[in-house]
Amino acid sequence: MIKNFIAVLTLLVSSILVAQEGTSSPYSFYGIGDVRFAGTIENRSMGGISMIPDSIHINLQNPAMYSDLKLTNFSVAGSFARNDIKTFSQTEKSQRTTLDYIAVGLPLKRFGVGFGLIPFSSVGYRLDNRSVPNQRTLNTGTGGINKAFLGVGFKINKNFSAGLEFQYNFGTVETNSITENDNIQYSTIERNTSYINGANFNIGLAYQHKLYKKVSLFSALSYSPSASLSNKSEREIALIQSPQLNPSLITELENKLNLPSKLTFGAGIGQAAKWTVGAEVSFKENSKFTNRLPDITNVTFKNGTKYSVGGYYIPNYNSYTNYLNRIVYKAGLRYENTGLIINNKTITDAAFTVGLSLPLKNTFSSLNLSFEHGSRGTTANNLVRENYNLFSVGLSFNDKWFVKRKYN
Repeated sequence: MIKNFIAVLTLLVSSILVAQEGTSSPYSFYGIGDVRFAGTIENRSMGGISMIPDSIHINLQNPAMYSDLKLTNFSVAGSFARNDIKTFSQTEKSQRTTLDYIAVGLPLKRFGVGFGLIPFSSVGYRLDNRSVPNQRTLNTGTGGINKAFLGVGFKINKNFSAGLEFQYNFGTVETNSITENDNIQYSTIERNTSYINGANFNIGLAYQHKLYKKVSLFSALSYSPSASLSNKSEREIALIQSPQLNPSLITELENKLNLPSKLTFGAGIGQAAKWTVGAEVSFKENSKFTNRLPDITNVTFKNGTKYSVGGYYIPNYNSYTNYLNRIVYKAGLRYENTGLIINNKTITDAAFTVGLSLPLKNTFSSLNLSFEHGSRGTTANNLVRENYNLFSVGLSFNDKWFVKRKYN
């Protein structure tokens, strides 16, 4: 089991480190790109809420939850997205396939440990602008930031847990702007490449208390302080005559990118292995956000807020005669004021989610499916609205490791 896990982990780490186009949103041009959801499919299916304790599935949003693990967990997931990108006058379609995360959770008596790799932000867009007569400007962007993490959760007593997680962020973002004029032989290209890296951390608290009979109260708090990432950028301005590139000017810039602090609080009630509903709110200090390049105009940042509600239902997890009764049915809603303001217009994002956790035969492992439909942005003030459909598939493998054999 462990040898097979190491082989799969090596393959997946290699693939996630390869630059993948994790988004097709024009809004990924700003800040550090399109910040990805930092949780598992199981949480995404419930609107993104993270306060529900789970003894067999890893929770990537609050390190205090690592202490609830009873089995070793290996999780991996990927997504396929289709976007309709609309302006006031036209519509474009795009699609992408990405690896969302790989993670391992280990139970160690009163402790739990989690580690893995997850995309933190993504840049991916292609904008063809022909608004100026006899001129065409093509803007493209690729890359993003990955996050490697290592966290530990500790069970203080039967009600309280605390956790701390260290995160290291690294990645490369490249943007290109090519301008062509009908009456000029050479086109011009401006290529900006940013190399980003730096560390931050996340702390978490979790509380659960039995209210009456089998119904319990769950609550959780997590906080990520603000942090600075190193940003080394290189700008190349050149003349091109396809396929030849004639560099004319290369400049270098080194500055700091500010990651905003984030505070999340959630609470819910439910009966373990039967049903749970909860709500969560997150506050991000986006007003301290900065762009990769200092000359990006028409954009400002303000503090952002996200609201999420969701839950799950299991008809009968002990059923041996009806498989449908053992499926975990999930649903949720979320609304976010992203804090991104372009052309004096605030960008919002809203979605509903549904999902299934399908138990695998004779194991605690599961195949997890999720669907999310949402809308971001607006066509007002020369902006774009994105209507997106996101399909996610994940595997959660659970087993006991490090158990000494009694028989050969």
